[in-house]
Amino acid sequence: MELSEQLKWIKLLILDVDGVLTNGSVILGSNDTEQKCFDIKDGLGIRMLISAGIVVSIITGRKSDAVTRRAAELGIVDLYQGTTHKLRAYDELLEKYDVHDEETAYMGDDLFDIPLMNRVGLPIAVADAVDEVKDIAAYTTRKCGGSGAVREVTDMILKNQDLWNKVVKDLGIYEK
Repeated sequence: MELSEQLKWIKLLILDVDGVLTNGSVILGSNDTEQKCFDIKDGLGIRMLISAGIVVSIITGRKSDAVTRRAAELGIVDLYQGTTHKLRAYDELLEKYDVHDEETAYMGDDLFDIPLMNRVGLPIAVADAVDEVKDIAAYTTRKCGGSGAVREVTDMILKNQDLWNKVVKDLGIYEK
């Protein structure tokens, strides 16, 4: 199936964090603080998808207060952190939202993402993902993780589902 056709059926977008929503860097400070840098354009893309009725979830192997805060800011309800076995969380999401593999996209960058990428209908790698992830991806973004890769995908989903104009109008951004 062509990419444009796959994008039309997506009801659930699942994101990894480190290397997808961020560039993979972690800043460790004193007093056990951890800082991450998120791309603001990715955030707007996520909010736009959610406003269009497409579910956005996070499944990540690390646990971070910064991710909890960012997910809350964006309106992401389903946040799985410290999850090394991502398929368990994935199965919960499928059941909760009554969606199927072919209606789901996942964005990953590294080896722990491969089992989940092998299940979803649309596996997506960021431009700077490891080769093993790119090899199984149906699409590899032009942008790197943490630098607009998520926004690239959210825009593609909205436009392929003919939701773009409605979403930007509803958000009061502009009319095309």
